[in-house]
Formats: sequence, structure tokens, C-alpha cells
Amino acid sequence: MLAYNRLPSSGHSTPSPPASPLRSPRYRRSKAGRFGPAQLHPGRTLAQRLAWLLLSVLLRRQGIFLFAPLIYISGMLLYMGSVSFDVVPVISHRPAPGSVYRSPQLYEKLRPDMDSDNSSAGAISTIWQHSYKSGEWRPCTNKSSGGLPDTNGYIYVEANGGLNQQRTSICNAVAVAGYLNATLVIPNFHFHSIWRDPSKFRDIYDEDYFVSTLENDVRVVNKIPDYIMERFDKNMSNVYNFRIKAWSTIQYYRDAVLPRLLEEMVIRISPFANRLSFDAPPAVQRLRCLANYEALRFSSPILTLGETLVARMKERSANNGGKYISVHLRFEEDMVAFSCCIYDGGEQEKAAMVAARERGWKGKFTKPGRVIRPGAIRINGKCPLTPLEVGLMLRGMGFDRSTYIYLASGKIYDAERNMAPLLEMFPNLQTKQMLASNEELSPFKNYSSRMAAIDYTVCLHSEAFVTTQGGNFPHFLMGHRRYLYGGHSKTIRPDKRKLALLFDNPNIGWKSFKRQMLNMRSHSDSKGFELKRPNDSIYTFPCPDCMCHSNKSEDSRSSSAT
Repeated sequence: MLAYNRLPSSGHSTPSPPASPLRSPRYRRSKAGRFGPAQLHPGRTLAQRLAWLLLSVLLRRQGIFLFAPLIYISGMLLYMGSVSFDVVPVISHRPAPGSVYRSPQLYEKLRPDMDSDNSSAGAISTIWQHSYKSGEWRPCTNKSSGGLPDTNGYIYVEANGGLNQQRTSICNAVAVAGYLNATLVIPNFHFHSIWRDPSKFRDIYDEDYFVSTLENDVRVVNKIPDYIMERFDKNMSNVYNFRIKAWSTIQYYRDAVLPRLLEEMVIRISPFANRLSFDAPPAVQRLRCLANYEALRFSSPILTLGETLVARMKERSANNGGKYISVHLRFEEDMVAFSCCIYDGGEQEKAAMVAARERGWKGKFTKPGRVIRPGAIRINGKCPLTPLEVGLMLRGMGFDRSTYIYLASGKIYDAERNMAPLLEMFPNLQTKQMLASNEELSPFKNYSSRMAAIDYTVCLHSEAFVTTQGGNFPHFLMGHRRYLYGGHSKTIRPDKRKLALLFDNPNIGWKSFKRQMLNMRSHSDSKGFELKRPNDSIYTFPCPDCMCHSNKSEDSRSSSAT
């Protein structure tokens, strides 16, 4: 069989190849196509002929289908931009969660059902139901009875920050001085540009009581002897200053600080806040407990006014058995500004917060590349609760209009507008300015730490303490209340992330909201008893370092014996 020749004929005859099978009409090229479809189908209209021509081009050039999606999208964009119809729906996108402050709208929605709800009368008398599973805790911070050996030198510290940060410095200084067998000089309070309080130790605490309580454990003096200071020209700035890292261990003080102390006989540590690890040997923890819960007592003027306000709160809440709630509200201008959260004050609020941030933290919030997302801050539970939100939360937890509340706070931002809803929900709300006369408050008005000490005293003796923002004030109060109330903090700690989602939900009803709040209150009750874990603050969790545990069998034996 001869091979087929596909080259043009060269004069020799060759067999022709067999006819090719008919190709699909989709791909067959008709000779009539050369003269156009008009001749092949003369009866078609012009529109039909154009459509047929376009289709035939597309079929012959298959690669154009690769660009079909792009052509389609471009055509739709041109169409939507040039033609509009009233029947086209307008799609509105809901702002991201937390980006809009919706609590006022939620309050207006829930208010009718909230005001008509009488199912939770007397909640303050039944708020704490949880007890420790195996007995009770009691204070057991024992003092030493023997004398002290000769001192290894003098330690001078500068306590920085506000009232309770300074308290941390004092207690840690007592622990370090006792561990190193050193004499502690009464701590100096560093003047801070935020708190702007020039108070000294004696103005806030009972100095004589502090010294006498510690006399068998740590020597405490008012000043360094002159014969030592003469070596430094009687100038404290000439004394060697240790720059100690935060959360340093007590072993660091023994290995690095003690040799220099023995050599110089006096050292200075500035600043001193948070310069000692929370984890320490029992001997160090005992000194911390002794300083915080026994030796540190407010000065007589502060303690007298504080106890007077406690008595007035109990007298006014006599219908509730003398029980009242204290709330620590952090909604001062500097707190709102620092949080970078957005509320409902509009452009006026925005301008005021920008100015406040620049005054307090120049350039901190305007650094290149810094991105602030107020919505994310709120959803993460970092925004200060407003007075309105605190009121909604407490009403949801079952506290009715007759509940007496003591509000511990500084100057509330835009107080007249922001406090109005809270006063509507709790008309028996009191502050130190309402309970005390101008004459009684005048010695303390220009001193933020002294005013905070008065708030601390009234909150300490309330039936329930409500914290709305982190910080040293609520943490110290929780620990102190545990120390006084058998290990239970009697503190409501709201889940602010959950609150942010609830306040942002415009569809929630009163029953559902109240159920969530009661669960949150119950959770705080169950967490009232907590033992200190590694890296926890002993000033918030005094069990077991500062308190002893007595089981139920021991309690029953002691009660039967009596």
C-alpha cells in the first residue's frame, strides 16, 4: 500500500487520499460563509444577521471566551453606573460591632419593662450564697515578739503613682528591709503630674501606728542619722540609687543590693513601684501581709471622716438592714481619653478627648503608624463603663430603685449629662460630696490621694463592692475585703466583653438581658473565694499567705466546747 502524498503534484499521478469524514457543523467552514450569511439566508432581518455574524466570530475564535468574565463584569459596572431604577434595593451595611455606642438606645427600649419588674425585691440581702467548701478563712498575720539584731544599713525608697500604687511600694519596701535586716526610712511619695498630690506619708497614714506595729519585725525611722548623711554632704541625691528592674526576685536584693548596702550603709531605690516579684518565700510574704493589713492604717482625719460616711450610709439604708452597695466608677476625663473609646458626645467629645490626651500624654497617641480602633477596644472589654451602663447592669442583677449606692469616683466626665440616667435608675445614689458637708471635705478637696482614701474606707465596709475597671484601687479592695470577710471578696466583677456584646444588641429583651446579668452576678459570687496562684498579687489574693484555713470539723468542735 502506497503512502499518501500531501505535497502538490509534480507531474506523477498518485492515488488520492480517501475523503475526510464530515466535520461537525460547529467547526465546518462553508464556502457560502465567504460571501456572508445574507446570501445563505436572505430572509433574515438585519438584527438576526448581526447576531449570527457575532456568534460565528466567537465560534471561530475560541480564545475570546477567556475574556468573557472580564467583559461581562465591565459591562455590568457600566450598566449600573449609567442606569438606575427605583426598584433596585439599597443595601445598608451595619457598622462593625462595638464601633457605635448603643447603650442609650438600649436603655430607652428596656426601660418600660425594667420599671415594671418587681420580681427582685430584696436582692441585696441574698446576693452572697456561696460558701467555701470546707471551712472558713481567718486572718493569721502574726507579729514577731523578739528583738532585732543590729541593722545592716538604711533603705530609702520613693513611692510613685497614686494611692494604691504607693501602697504597693510601702509594703514591698517593708518586706525587702526585713529580709535584708535593714532599717526602712519612711517612704517618700513622688509627686506625679497626673495625680498632682503633694501629700506626704503622715498626711495619708498613721505614721506612729505604722512604726509601732512593725517594731519587732522591721525598724522604721523618719530620717537617716546625720553622721551617715555627712558623707554625702547631707544631700540624698548623692546617695547611690539602684535602678532595679520590675518584678525582681528577693534573691536579687540579697545578691546585688545587700553587698552595696553593707558597704555604703545607705542606699536609695527610685522608683520602687512593682520592684519585687509576687512570688517570694513565706517570710517575705508574711511581712507584706503585716504591712498591708495590719500596719497601714489611714491617718486620723481620713479615718474619722470615712467611718462617719459609713455610718451615714448604713443609717440611710436602714430599710435594707443597713446594707449598701459601693461602686468604683472610672469615668473621669483622663480615663475616657486614655481609653480612646468613642461615646455619644459627637465632635465636641472628640475634640475634648484629643486635647486631654495631648495634655496628659504628649505625642503618645499620635506616633506615626499607631492605629486606634475604638470598636475593637470596646468589644475587647477595654472601654470604661458609663454611668448608664453601670445602672443597666445593676438593675439587671436584681437591685431595684430602693437600693442605696455609694459611688466612689473622681470628677465624672460631662457629669450632668452622663449621670442623669444612673440617678433615674437609682435615686438613692450617694457620693462623698452628698454625704459630707463642705466644711468636712475642705481639708481633703485638693488632694486626690486623700479623697481616694475616704472612698476606700466607705467601699471597704459595703455589703457588695462593684468594680467597673481594672486598676490598683479595686484589686487592693478585693484583697482587703477577703481579709475581713472570711476569705470572700463580696465583689461583683462584670464580664466586660460579654457586656459590650449585650449593650450592642438592639434586639435583646429585658428578660433575656436580666437572665444574663443574674448569671454574671452568680459567677462573681462563686469566684469570691480564690486562692493565690503563682504570679498573682498577694494584695488581691491574701489566701493562704495572710490567712489560715479552719475546716468545718474544727469549727464544730470549738463551738461545742464553748
